[in-house]
Amino acid sequence: MAGKIPQSFIDQVVNQTDIVDLIDSYIDLKPKGKEYTACCPFHGEKTPSFTVNREKQFYHCFGCGAHGTAIGFLMEHEGLEFVETIEVLAQRLGLEVSYEQGSQRHDGLADLYSALETASHYYQQQLRHNQNAINYLKSRGISGEICQRFNIGFAPPGFDNLKSNLTITAALLIKAGLLSEKPPNKIYDRFRHRIMFPIKDPRGRVIAFGGREIDGSMPKYINSPETELFHKGSTLYGLYEARQALGKIKQLIIVEGYMDVVALAQHGVYNAIATLGTATTSQNIRNLLRYTASLIFCFDGDRAGKDAAWKALQQILPEYKDGIDIRFAFMPQGEDPDSLIRSAGKDAFQTHLKQAMPLSEYFFTKLCAEIDISTLDGRAKLADTAQPLMNKLPKIVFRDLMFKELNQRVGTSITNTQPALQSRSKQTPRMPQGRHPKYTKTRLAIALLLREPQLAQYALAEDQLNKLSATPGVPLLIELLDIIQAETSLTSSALIERFHGRPEYPILQKLILWELPDMDNRELSFRKTMERFNEDIRRIGYDSFIEQDPT
Repeated sequence: MAGKIPQSFIDQVVNQTDIVDLIDSYIDLKPKGKEYTACCPFHGEKTPSFTVNREKQFYHCFGCGAHGTAIGFLMEHEGLEFVETIEVLAQRLGLEVSYEQGSQRHDGLADLYSALETASHYYQQQLRHNQNAINYLKSRGISGEICQRFNIGFAPPGFDNLKSNLTITAALLIKAGLLSEKPPNKIYDRFRHRIMFPIKDPRGRVIAFGGREIDGSMPKYINSPETELFHKGSTLYGLYEARQALGKIKQLIIVEGYMDVVALAQHGVYNAIATLGTATTSQNIRNLLRYTASLIFCFDGDRAGKDAAWKALQQILPEYKDGIDIRFAFMPQGEDPDSLIRSAGKDAFQTHLKQAMPLSEYFFTKLCAEIDISTLDGRAKLADTAQPLMNKLPKIVFRDLMFKELNQRVGTSITNTQPALQSRSKQTPRMPQGRHPKYTKTRLAIALLLREPQLAQYALAEDQLNKLSATPGVPLLIELLDIIQAETSLTSSALIERFHGRPEYPILQKLILWELPDMDNRELSFRKTMERFNEDIRRIGYDSFIEQDPT
């Protein structure tokens, strides 16, 4: 990656990464013959159509067409950029990432991460020395172990603690959202006399903070401002900690506050996460569905909680996919998850979760509670209210079933004719099931090389193949041979990733999916393909001779 990570290091990371081990750390893979299968993490399904092949170091879903290498899986599943993906894979392998000399990693964002991490350590240190803050956490039933797990800290009273105690420039602290500015020249700590909750990205890096008052001052909560690293509408509190505790996440509980997440973890419920003081966004939904197909939205039972639940449902509809399970649970009046689990215990809380309503049930229950459907006017109003919302659903089976349910409730036939929204989860072009590039000798040669790079030793000399450079695909074949002969230890996936970001990349991804001869016959197939190229070269030479003027 020019200006970032040397190609040699990228090759090393890809060569050492096993795609089966990687994907199995995110979803449950089951062996099936020479491959491994699972329900696809990129679209909802109940029957597994997602396969991972260790020999090819490639994954492919026969349902939605998703396919790629270890790098492609991590980029799509975690929403990472290419360089971030290499960094994550390197960390898994215990390798220290090397960057090209003179390049600035992530455009200087490393300094922001460092400043936030340093501030987090400072706040944790301050908590250990402030008895009032410790007593407050104890009064909420929070142990030292949970404080350590979530790196909870304390911002002491005062306006210049960070400037006085950290060797970080004021400009960088402002950029990180830790200091506030008030014109003309007043700079002061944004967080003062508050319990501090570090907000982390999926890799566990601190990107922001939430601060809760402990003395009755207002506002009760303060979040970091939007920064280059922190975008409130797409960030989820506690997701990193949930993944660390559980590994593979089968279900997520979405609650409304930091203390809910921490209190639930204190009582052994480790799969809770929270949105950050804003209504649930469509980006939140997409992020959540990357990790699990089962979500329970857990809201307070008051008016504000019910309003928040309805807003969340409307954000979910355009993102809905067949095969997912989304439910809504409401706490008893006057309770939130924090207070309920502290007063009644884990079993009582989980009993409420078991009573959570499926999205379809909550949808119609909510509307019918507000409309008298015993009258013709009421049933007409239900249809008029429900139909525009249901039209937000993508064109999936669930949409058809929702219209069928609406028809039963209003006693008439409402045709599902409005154009369905295109599900955002399908916006990335996919290779339709069963479609492969047409067989040609050039494509066969490339497919064989991708599967067995060592076959390059049987290729024609480059000066010979150059005579066919006008033939489609031959320049790509020549480039592949050059790469393999220069780096003989490259694996198939590393070879494909050399073309990341280039037009040839999706072509190579399709060709590695080709069914090829058994291992023992691949050398013979490659040699025969080279002989067919030789015939083309001889034919060109003969045609050129015939065309020459004998005089």
